[in-house]
Amino acid sequence: MNLDPAPLDAADPLAAHRDRFVGAETPLVYLDGNSLGRPLRSTAERISGFVTGEWGGRLIRGWDERWFELPLALGDRLAAVALGAGPGQTAVADSTTVLLYKLVRAAVAAHPGRTEVVIDRDNFPTDRYVVEGVAHECGLTIRWLDVDPVGGVTPEALAAEVGSATALVVVSHVAYKSGWMADVEALTRITHDAGAWILVDLCHSSGAVEVELDAWQVDLAVGCTYKYLNGGPGSPAFGFVARRHLEAGAFRQPVQGWMGAADPFAMGPAYEPAPGIRQLISGTPPVLGMLALEDMVGLLEEVGIAAVRAKSVSLTSYALDLVDRDLPEVEVVSPRDPALRGGHVTLAHPRMREVTAALWERDVLPDFRNPDGLRIGLSPLSTSFAEVAQGVAAIGEALRR
Repeated sequence: MNLDPAPLDAADPLAAHRDRFVGAETPLVYLDGNSLGRPLRSTAERISGFVTGEWGGRLIRGWDERWFELPLALGDRLAAVALGAGPGQTAVADSTTVLLYKLVRAAVAAHPGRTEVVIDRDNFPTDRYVVEGVAHECGLTIRWLDVDPVGGVTPEALAAEVGSATALVVVSHVAYKSGWMADVEALTRITHDAGAWILVDLCHSSGAVEVELDAWQVDLAVGCTYKYLNGGPGSPAFGFVARRHLEAGAFRQPVQGWMGAADPFAMGPAYEPAPGIRQLISGTPPVLGMLALEDMVGLLEEVGIAAVRAKSVSLTSYALDLVDRDLPEVEVVSPRDPALRGGHVTLAHPRMREVTAALWERDVLPDFRNPDGLRIGLSPLSTSFAEVAQGVAAIGEALRR
């Protein structure tokens, strides 16, 4: 099998975009784009220009001119290019954890008399912890789904757990451990048949795989922006609420802040939520934290998410081919079928914790997930096939050392 990366990089239609990322020209091998994406070079210029121009030059006028509307305007752009959602349903604000709390709490409040939330035991810790907290707060029961470690939540498993007591189902589109990509459309249909809402975590899918929130009829969604969306450490998350729930008045988020009020500058004596998705915002939006995300959304608008997904499939498939040829001692704990796989591949071996530490010392940067998984996270616009080949070779060397 010829797995030379050179012809693959030469034929890659997205290869030219790699130079737009800081550090792509260095020998460092980056296999952790699903935890923190590289910054775009244009972001350094944007941040500097913002400090001297918008912030330093316009000062308080910036709120009237752009900043007040930025969480919704940027949310609409992100929704159009990466989430498959129409305008007026997405806001950029807060962290993933805070938005998860708002959405989970609002969803159970919208289903009075229903007493159960369904979530899988392998979901990301924040999702599970927030659900546990809301369940404790509201006297709810959690129905835990046990899933295949190489897989994730299947329609069959969910159908066996939902019923007339279900208020909400929480599921990750792409599982953070295995990379399993759930059939969200089918899961949503099963959830709705039970009369409940579904909340989809898009942290490991937005910016790497195609998402169709409107077509799938998803009720609520949340995602971070520092992985495949390259927003930088601590960049704000995004929240989605389906228009039908906003228009019907069925959704009301619990953290009532002045920026989500109907008339924030009236400073009124009582809270009245703003119509539409603005009510999801609580406090002053993190304008500085949105600058890098603006750049990445612009690049996605230029390239298109379908091209990004095609490159992602090629990269992960290439990584698996290399692993099969060169790393017989490891177990692949990610789906082999690319239609079921997101943007990362997980390899299991009892020594992966020490292997990861050794690789970091050599400027080869995957990440580790308990109990014995090494994740290869491949960000399509900034990762080359040569980088993947170097990374897999380094993993083999570290295992045999």
